[in-house]
Amino acid sequence: MFPTLIKRKLRELPDKPGCYLMRDRHGRIIYVGKAASLRHRVRSYFHRATLNRSDPKIRGLVKSIADLDIIVLRSEADAILTEGKLIKDYRPRYNTLFKDDKRFPLLRIDRNQPFPRIRLCRFQRNDGAAYFGPYTSSAAARAALEFVEKHYGLRKCATLIPGVSHHTHCINDIVRFCAAPCIGKTTPDEYRRRVAEACAFLGGERPAVLKEMQTIMEAAAQALNFEKAAALRDTLHLLRMAVKQHAHIGRSAGQEADTGRAGIRSLGKTLGLSRPPRLIEAYDISNISGTLAVGSLVAAVEGIPKPARYRRFRIKTLQTADDARMLAEVIRRRFTRLKQEGALAPRPPDLVLVDGGLIQLRAAKAELADLGLSDIPVAGLAKRFEKIFFDRRILALTADSSALKVLQRLRDEAHRFALTYHRKLRERRIRESRLDDIPGIGATRKQALLRHFGSVARLTRAPESAIADFHGIGPALAHLIKQTLG
Repeated sequence: MFPTLIKRKLRELPDKPGCYLMRDRHGRIIYVGKAASLRHRVRSYFHRATLNRSDPKIRGLVKSIADLDIIVLRSEADAILTEGKLIKDYRPRYNTLFKDDKRFPLLRIDRNQPFPRIRLCRFQRNDGAAYFGPYTSSAAARAALEFVEKHYGLRKCATLIPGVSHHTHCINDIVRFCAAPCIGKTTPDEYRRRVAEACAFLGGERPAVLKEMQTIMEAAAQALNFEKAAALRDTLHLLRMAVKQHAHIGRSAGQEADTGRAGIRSLGKTLGLSRPPRLIEAYDISNISGTLAVGSLVAAVEGIPKPARYRRFRIKTLQTADDARMLAEVIRRRFTRLKQEGALAPRPPDLVLVDGGLIQLRAAKAELADLGLSDIPVAGLAKRFEKIFFDRRILALTADSSALKVLQRLRDEAHRFALTYHRKLRERRIRESRLDDIPGIGATRKQALLRHFGSVARLTRAPESAIADFHGIGPALAHLIKQTLG
């Protein structure tokens, strides 16, 4: 019923949080979702009951799925954030949420102002202000904002420096417990202390405040004041959610950075480098019997991948499968360009990692030596036994080695990046080859159509009249093209 590829991927799904991307037969992403357990959530789409009982939209989605990809993440909160970004990037046709381009809310406070106030926003800018979030629950973000304003007596008015005249028609000091710095009820220093405490609470550094609310709630319940107890319970739930989300996201990023730094320090010692490899570039090759061969470069700083530094290459000099020579071409092109642009002057990579063993290692080192860059360290990581080849040594590290994990993550990322590019080219060729099956469409006319419409996908979406108006096509051939590609 479902393609063999789908069945295999369903068996391999991990029981971990993450995002999943559904693709149609043209390779387009048609749906993005998130899950606390990828295994349970994704498999649920393919149950017989799903096709029998779901609404037409779900049934249409499942019947359109030809392939799927997953992104494993640390937590469900990270999955929610990643899902939103992917939906904004790809605009899948079956997604209905997040299409208004909204972003997750944050709380912003500019502590450089004389009397700072906390505001809700959806964009984080590099403006020197402190930001808390993003919060996956707008209700939790708004509850946190209202609580800190009242609990710590922070002002709500928008005036930069409020004065007596601004207090004339303001009763926030009465109904919202504002500290009222505008009329001197609190000193600037005392107000800033309140701001600091509010920031500490939002950052998860004041758990005693929540415990105090818990005590008040329980006392209200014991006094049979159930309405107050219920209101406190709901507020407490939202506040815990807000503090937990911010603390988790901040802690995840910090832990990832700490793990990365520890890993590169260990890697530097393991390889005997003069300094930890802060900047590592990893290379991989992907091809099928030499066809549509591509190379990938991924980079990591302090052990953390930096997609802005990623590069991909079409292999130009070879038509047969020879990973070592293809790798040599990629290394030669990459570092030749860096030398020409003077980009190696500030700091060359501290380590070059290649996917493979001794043969690939020698090919990369030979190219760097020809370019006068033999001082750049090169390591190879072989997939089969996970052994590291470096400087005439073969290192076999334990599976829990932080140094090995740094290299494995980069090697796997380079492989993923190369494979994704190779699949994209292969799918493009498959789509273009459909034109070859149409009588009257030769190589010259096919190229002319692709240049004019941009791609087979755009040609498929183009009106039949627009195709017929193209030079040398006409109504009959246009109708045949639409039928074939339809």
